Amino acid sequence: MKNILIISPYFPPVNAADMQRVRMSLPYFADNEWIADVVMVDEKYADVSNDPLLLEGVPSNIRIHKVKALNKKWTNKIGLGSIALRSMPYYRSKVNKLLKTGKYDLIYFSTTQFPVCILGSYWKKRFGIPYVIDMQDPWHSDYYKNKPKNQQPQKYWFSYRLNKYLEPIAIKNVDGLISVSQTYIDNLKARYPEISKVPAAVITFGAFEPDMKIAKDNKATFQILLKKDFKNIVYIGRGGKDMHNALTVLFEAFKQALDIDENTFKQIKFYFIGTSYAAAGLGKATVIPLAKKYGIGDHVVEITDRISYYHTLTTLQQADGLFIPGSDDPAYTASKIYPYLLTKKPLLAIFNKASSAINILKEYGLKTVFDYQDVQPDNIIDFLKNIVEGISIQESYNTNAIEKYSAENMTLQQCELFNQVISFRQR
Repeated sequence: MKNILIISPYFPPVNAADMQRVRMSLPYFADNEWIADVVMVDEKYADVSNDPLLLEGVPSNIRIHKVKALNKKWTNKIGLGSIALRSMPYYRSKVNKLLKTGKYDLIYFSTTQFPVCILGSYWKKRFGIPYVIDMQDPWHSDYYKNKPKNQQPQKYWFSYRLNKYLEPIAIKNVDGLISVSQTYIDNLKARYPEISKVPAAVITFGAFEPDMKIAKDNKATFQILLKKDFKNIVYIGRGGKDMHNALTVLFEAFKQALDIDENTFKQIKFYFIGTSYAAAGLGKATVIPLAKKYGIGDHVVEITDRISYYHTLTTLQQADGLFIPGSDDPAYTASKIYPYLLTKKPLLAIFNKASSAINILKEYGLKTVFDYQDVQPDNIIDFLKNIVEGISIQESYNTNAIEKYSAENMTLQQCELFNQVISFRQR
């Protein structure tokens, strides 16, 4: 058995998307000859809501170490709210102690709080331990550089320059890369020739079946968000202008459907939930303004506040149909597709034609996945008509794809990459 130390600032009970890979992998690491410890930031310092049910999927034998972080109330005064920056000195101190007293074969950063990854280079130099970084998103990226200011993330000027400085510190010395997108890996290897030969693998998030039972068993504890007198089509996840291409073709097709047969299609209500990363009550709507532009505002509900993970799964299970819009960024992968697939509800997905999500969904056997450039209004209208008419569609997916993209198999692939890193280092 080999030992791996996982760095994941957000971890259950914190309800953050970037810890899901680790959470869903932990039950399977030991089966692949790896014993995992996790180092997280104590949840009382996190700026994200908690979902205690997330702990139900974490094996009881996993050792979890907690570190402190500077109080955001004080660091915000100098513009530093990032949990990675607030926790970095505590991470350094805690992991130093762990590496001095315990034997670890590998350090694994799985987080979108990328600044903490620079500690990998420090620990490698001091203790000789290799490290792997999980690139769930781009770290330093020019995607927003030429976008209007109102489309750029908050504090973009500062974060762009900080990321440009920190990324090479971590990446130039990395021993392995995991990513949800081949594009992310290709860009990094082109930017840093030093890592051209390090092991790398594209591994998506996996489908974690136990979550569906946890959600079902606890559904009575969650507020019902959908109105029962409508046919409800639901999307839960972030919004943003980069998704407007996908939303536009949906809204145009729906408007056309209303013009053709209003009595039939007026029963439809679209829900977009958790569209903003802002604090509760402070989110800016990015979907409803577009819906109003097409004159269908009465049929669209946008809730900018995020809801808990299991509230999300419960709401997906309660929907009549599901919708996933993709970004105009071709590297966008939408790891959220797996909970949607696990519900086996009718699903409409519209992505950039270059997105890997299209091929994955087609592997599953989904018929209603399109790219926003080529999709025809009739494709969407037919989907909507089936929802209205209540045609019972229990999606039957390809067994091979279900196994291929399971959390168990995704963990196997991670461990194979870890083994490659160890072997590569020993040459």
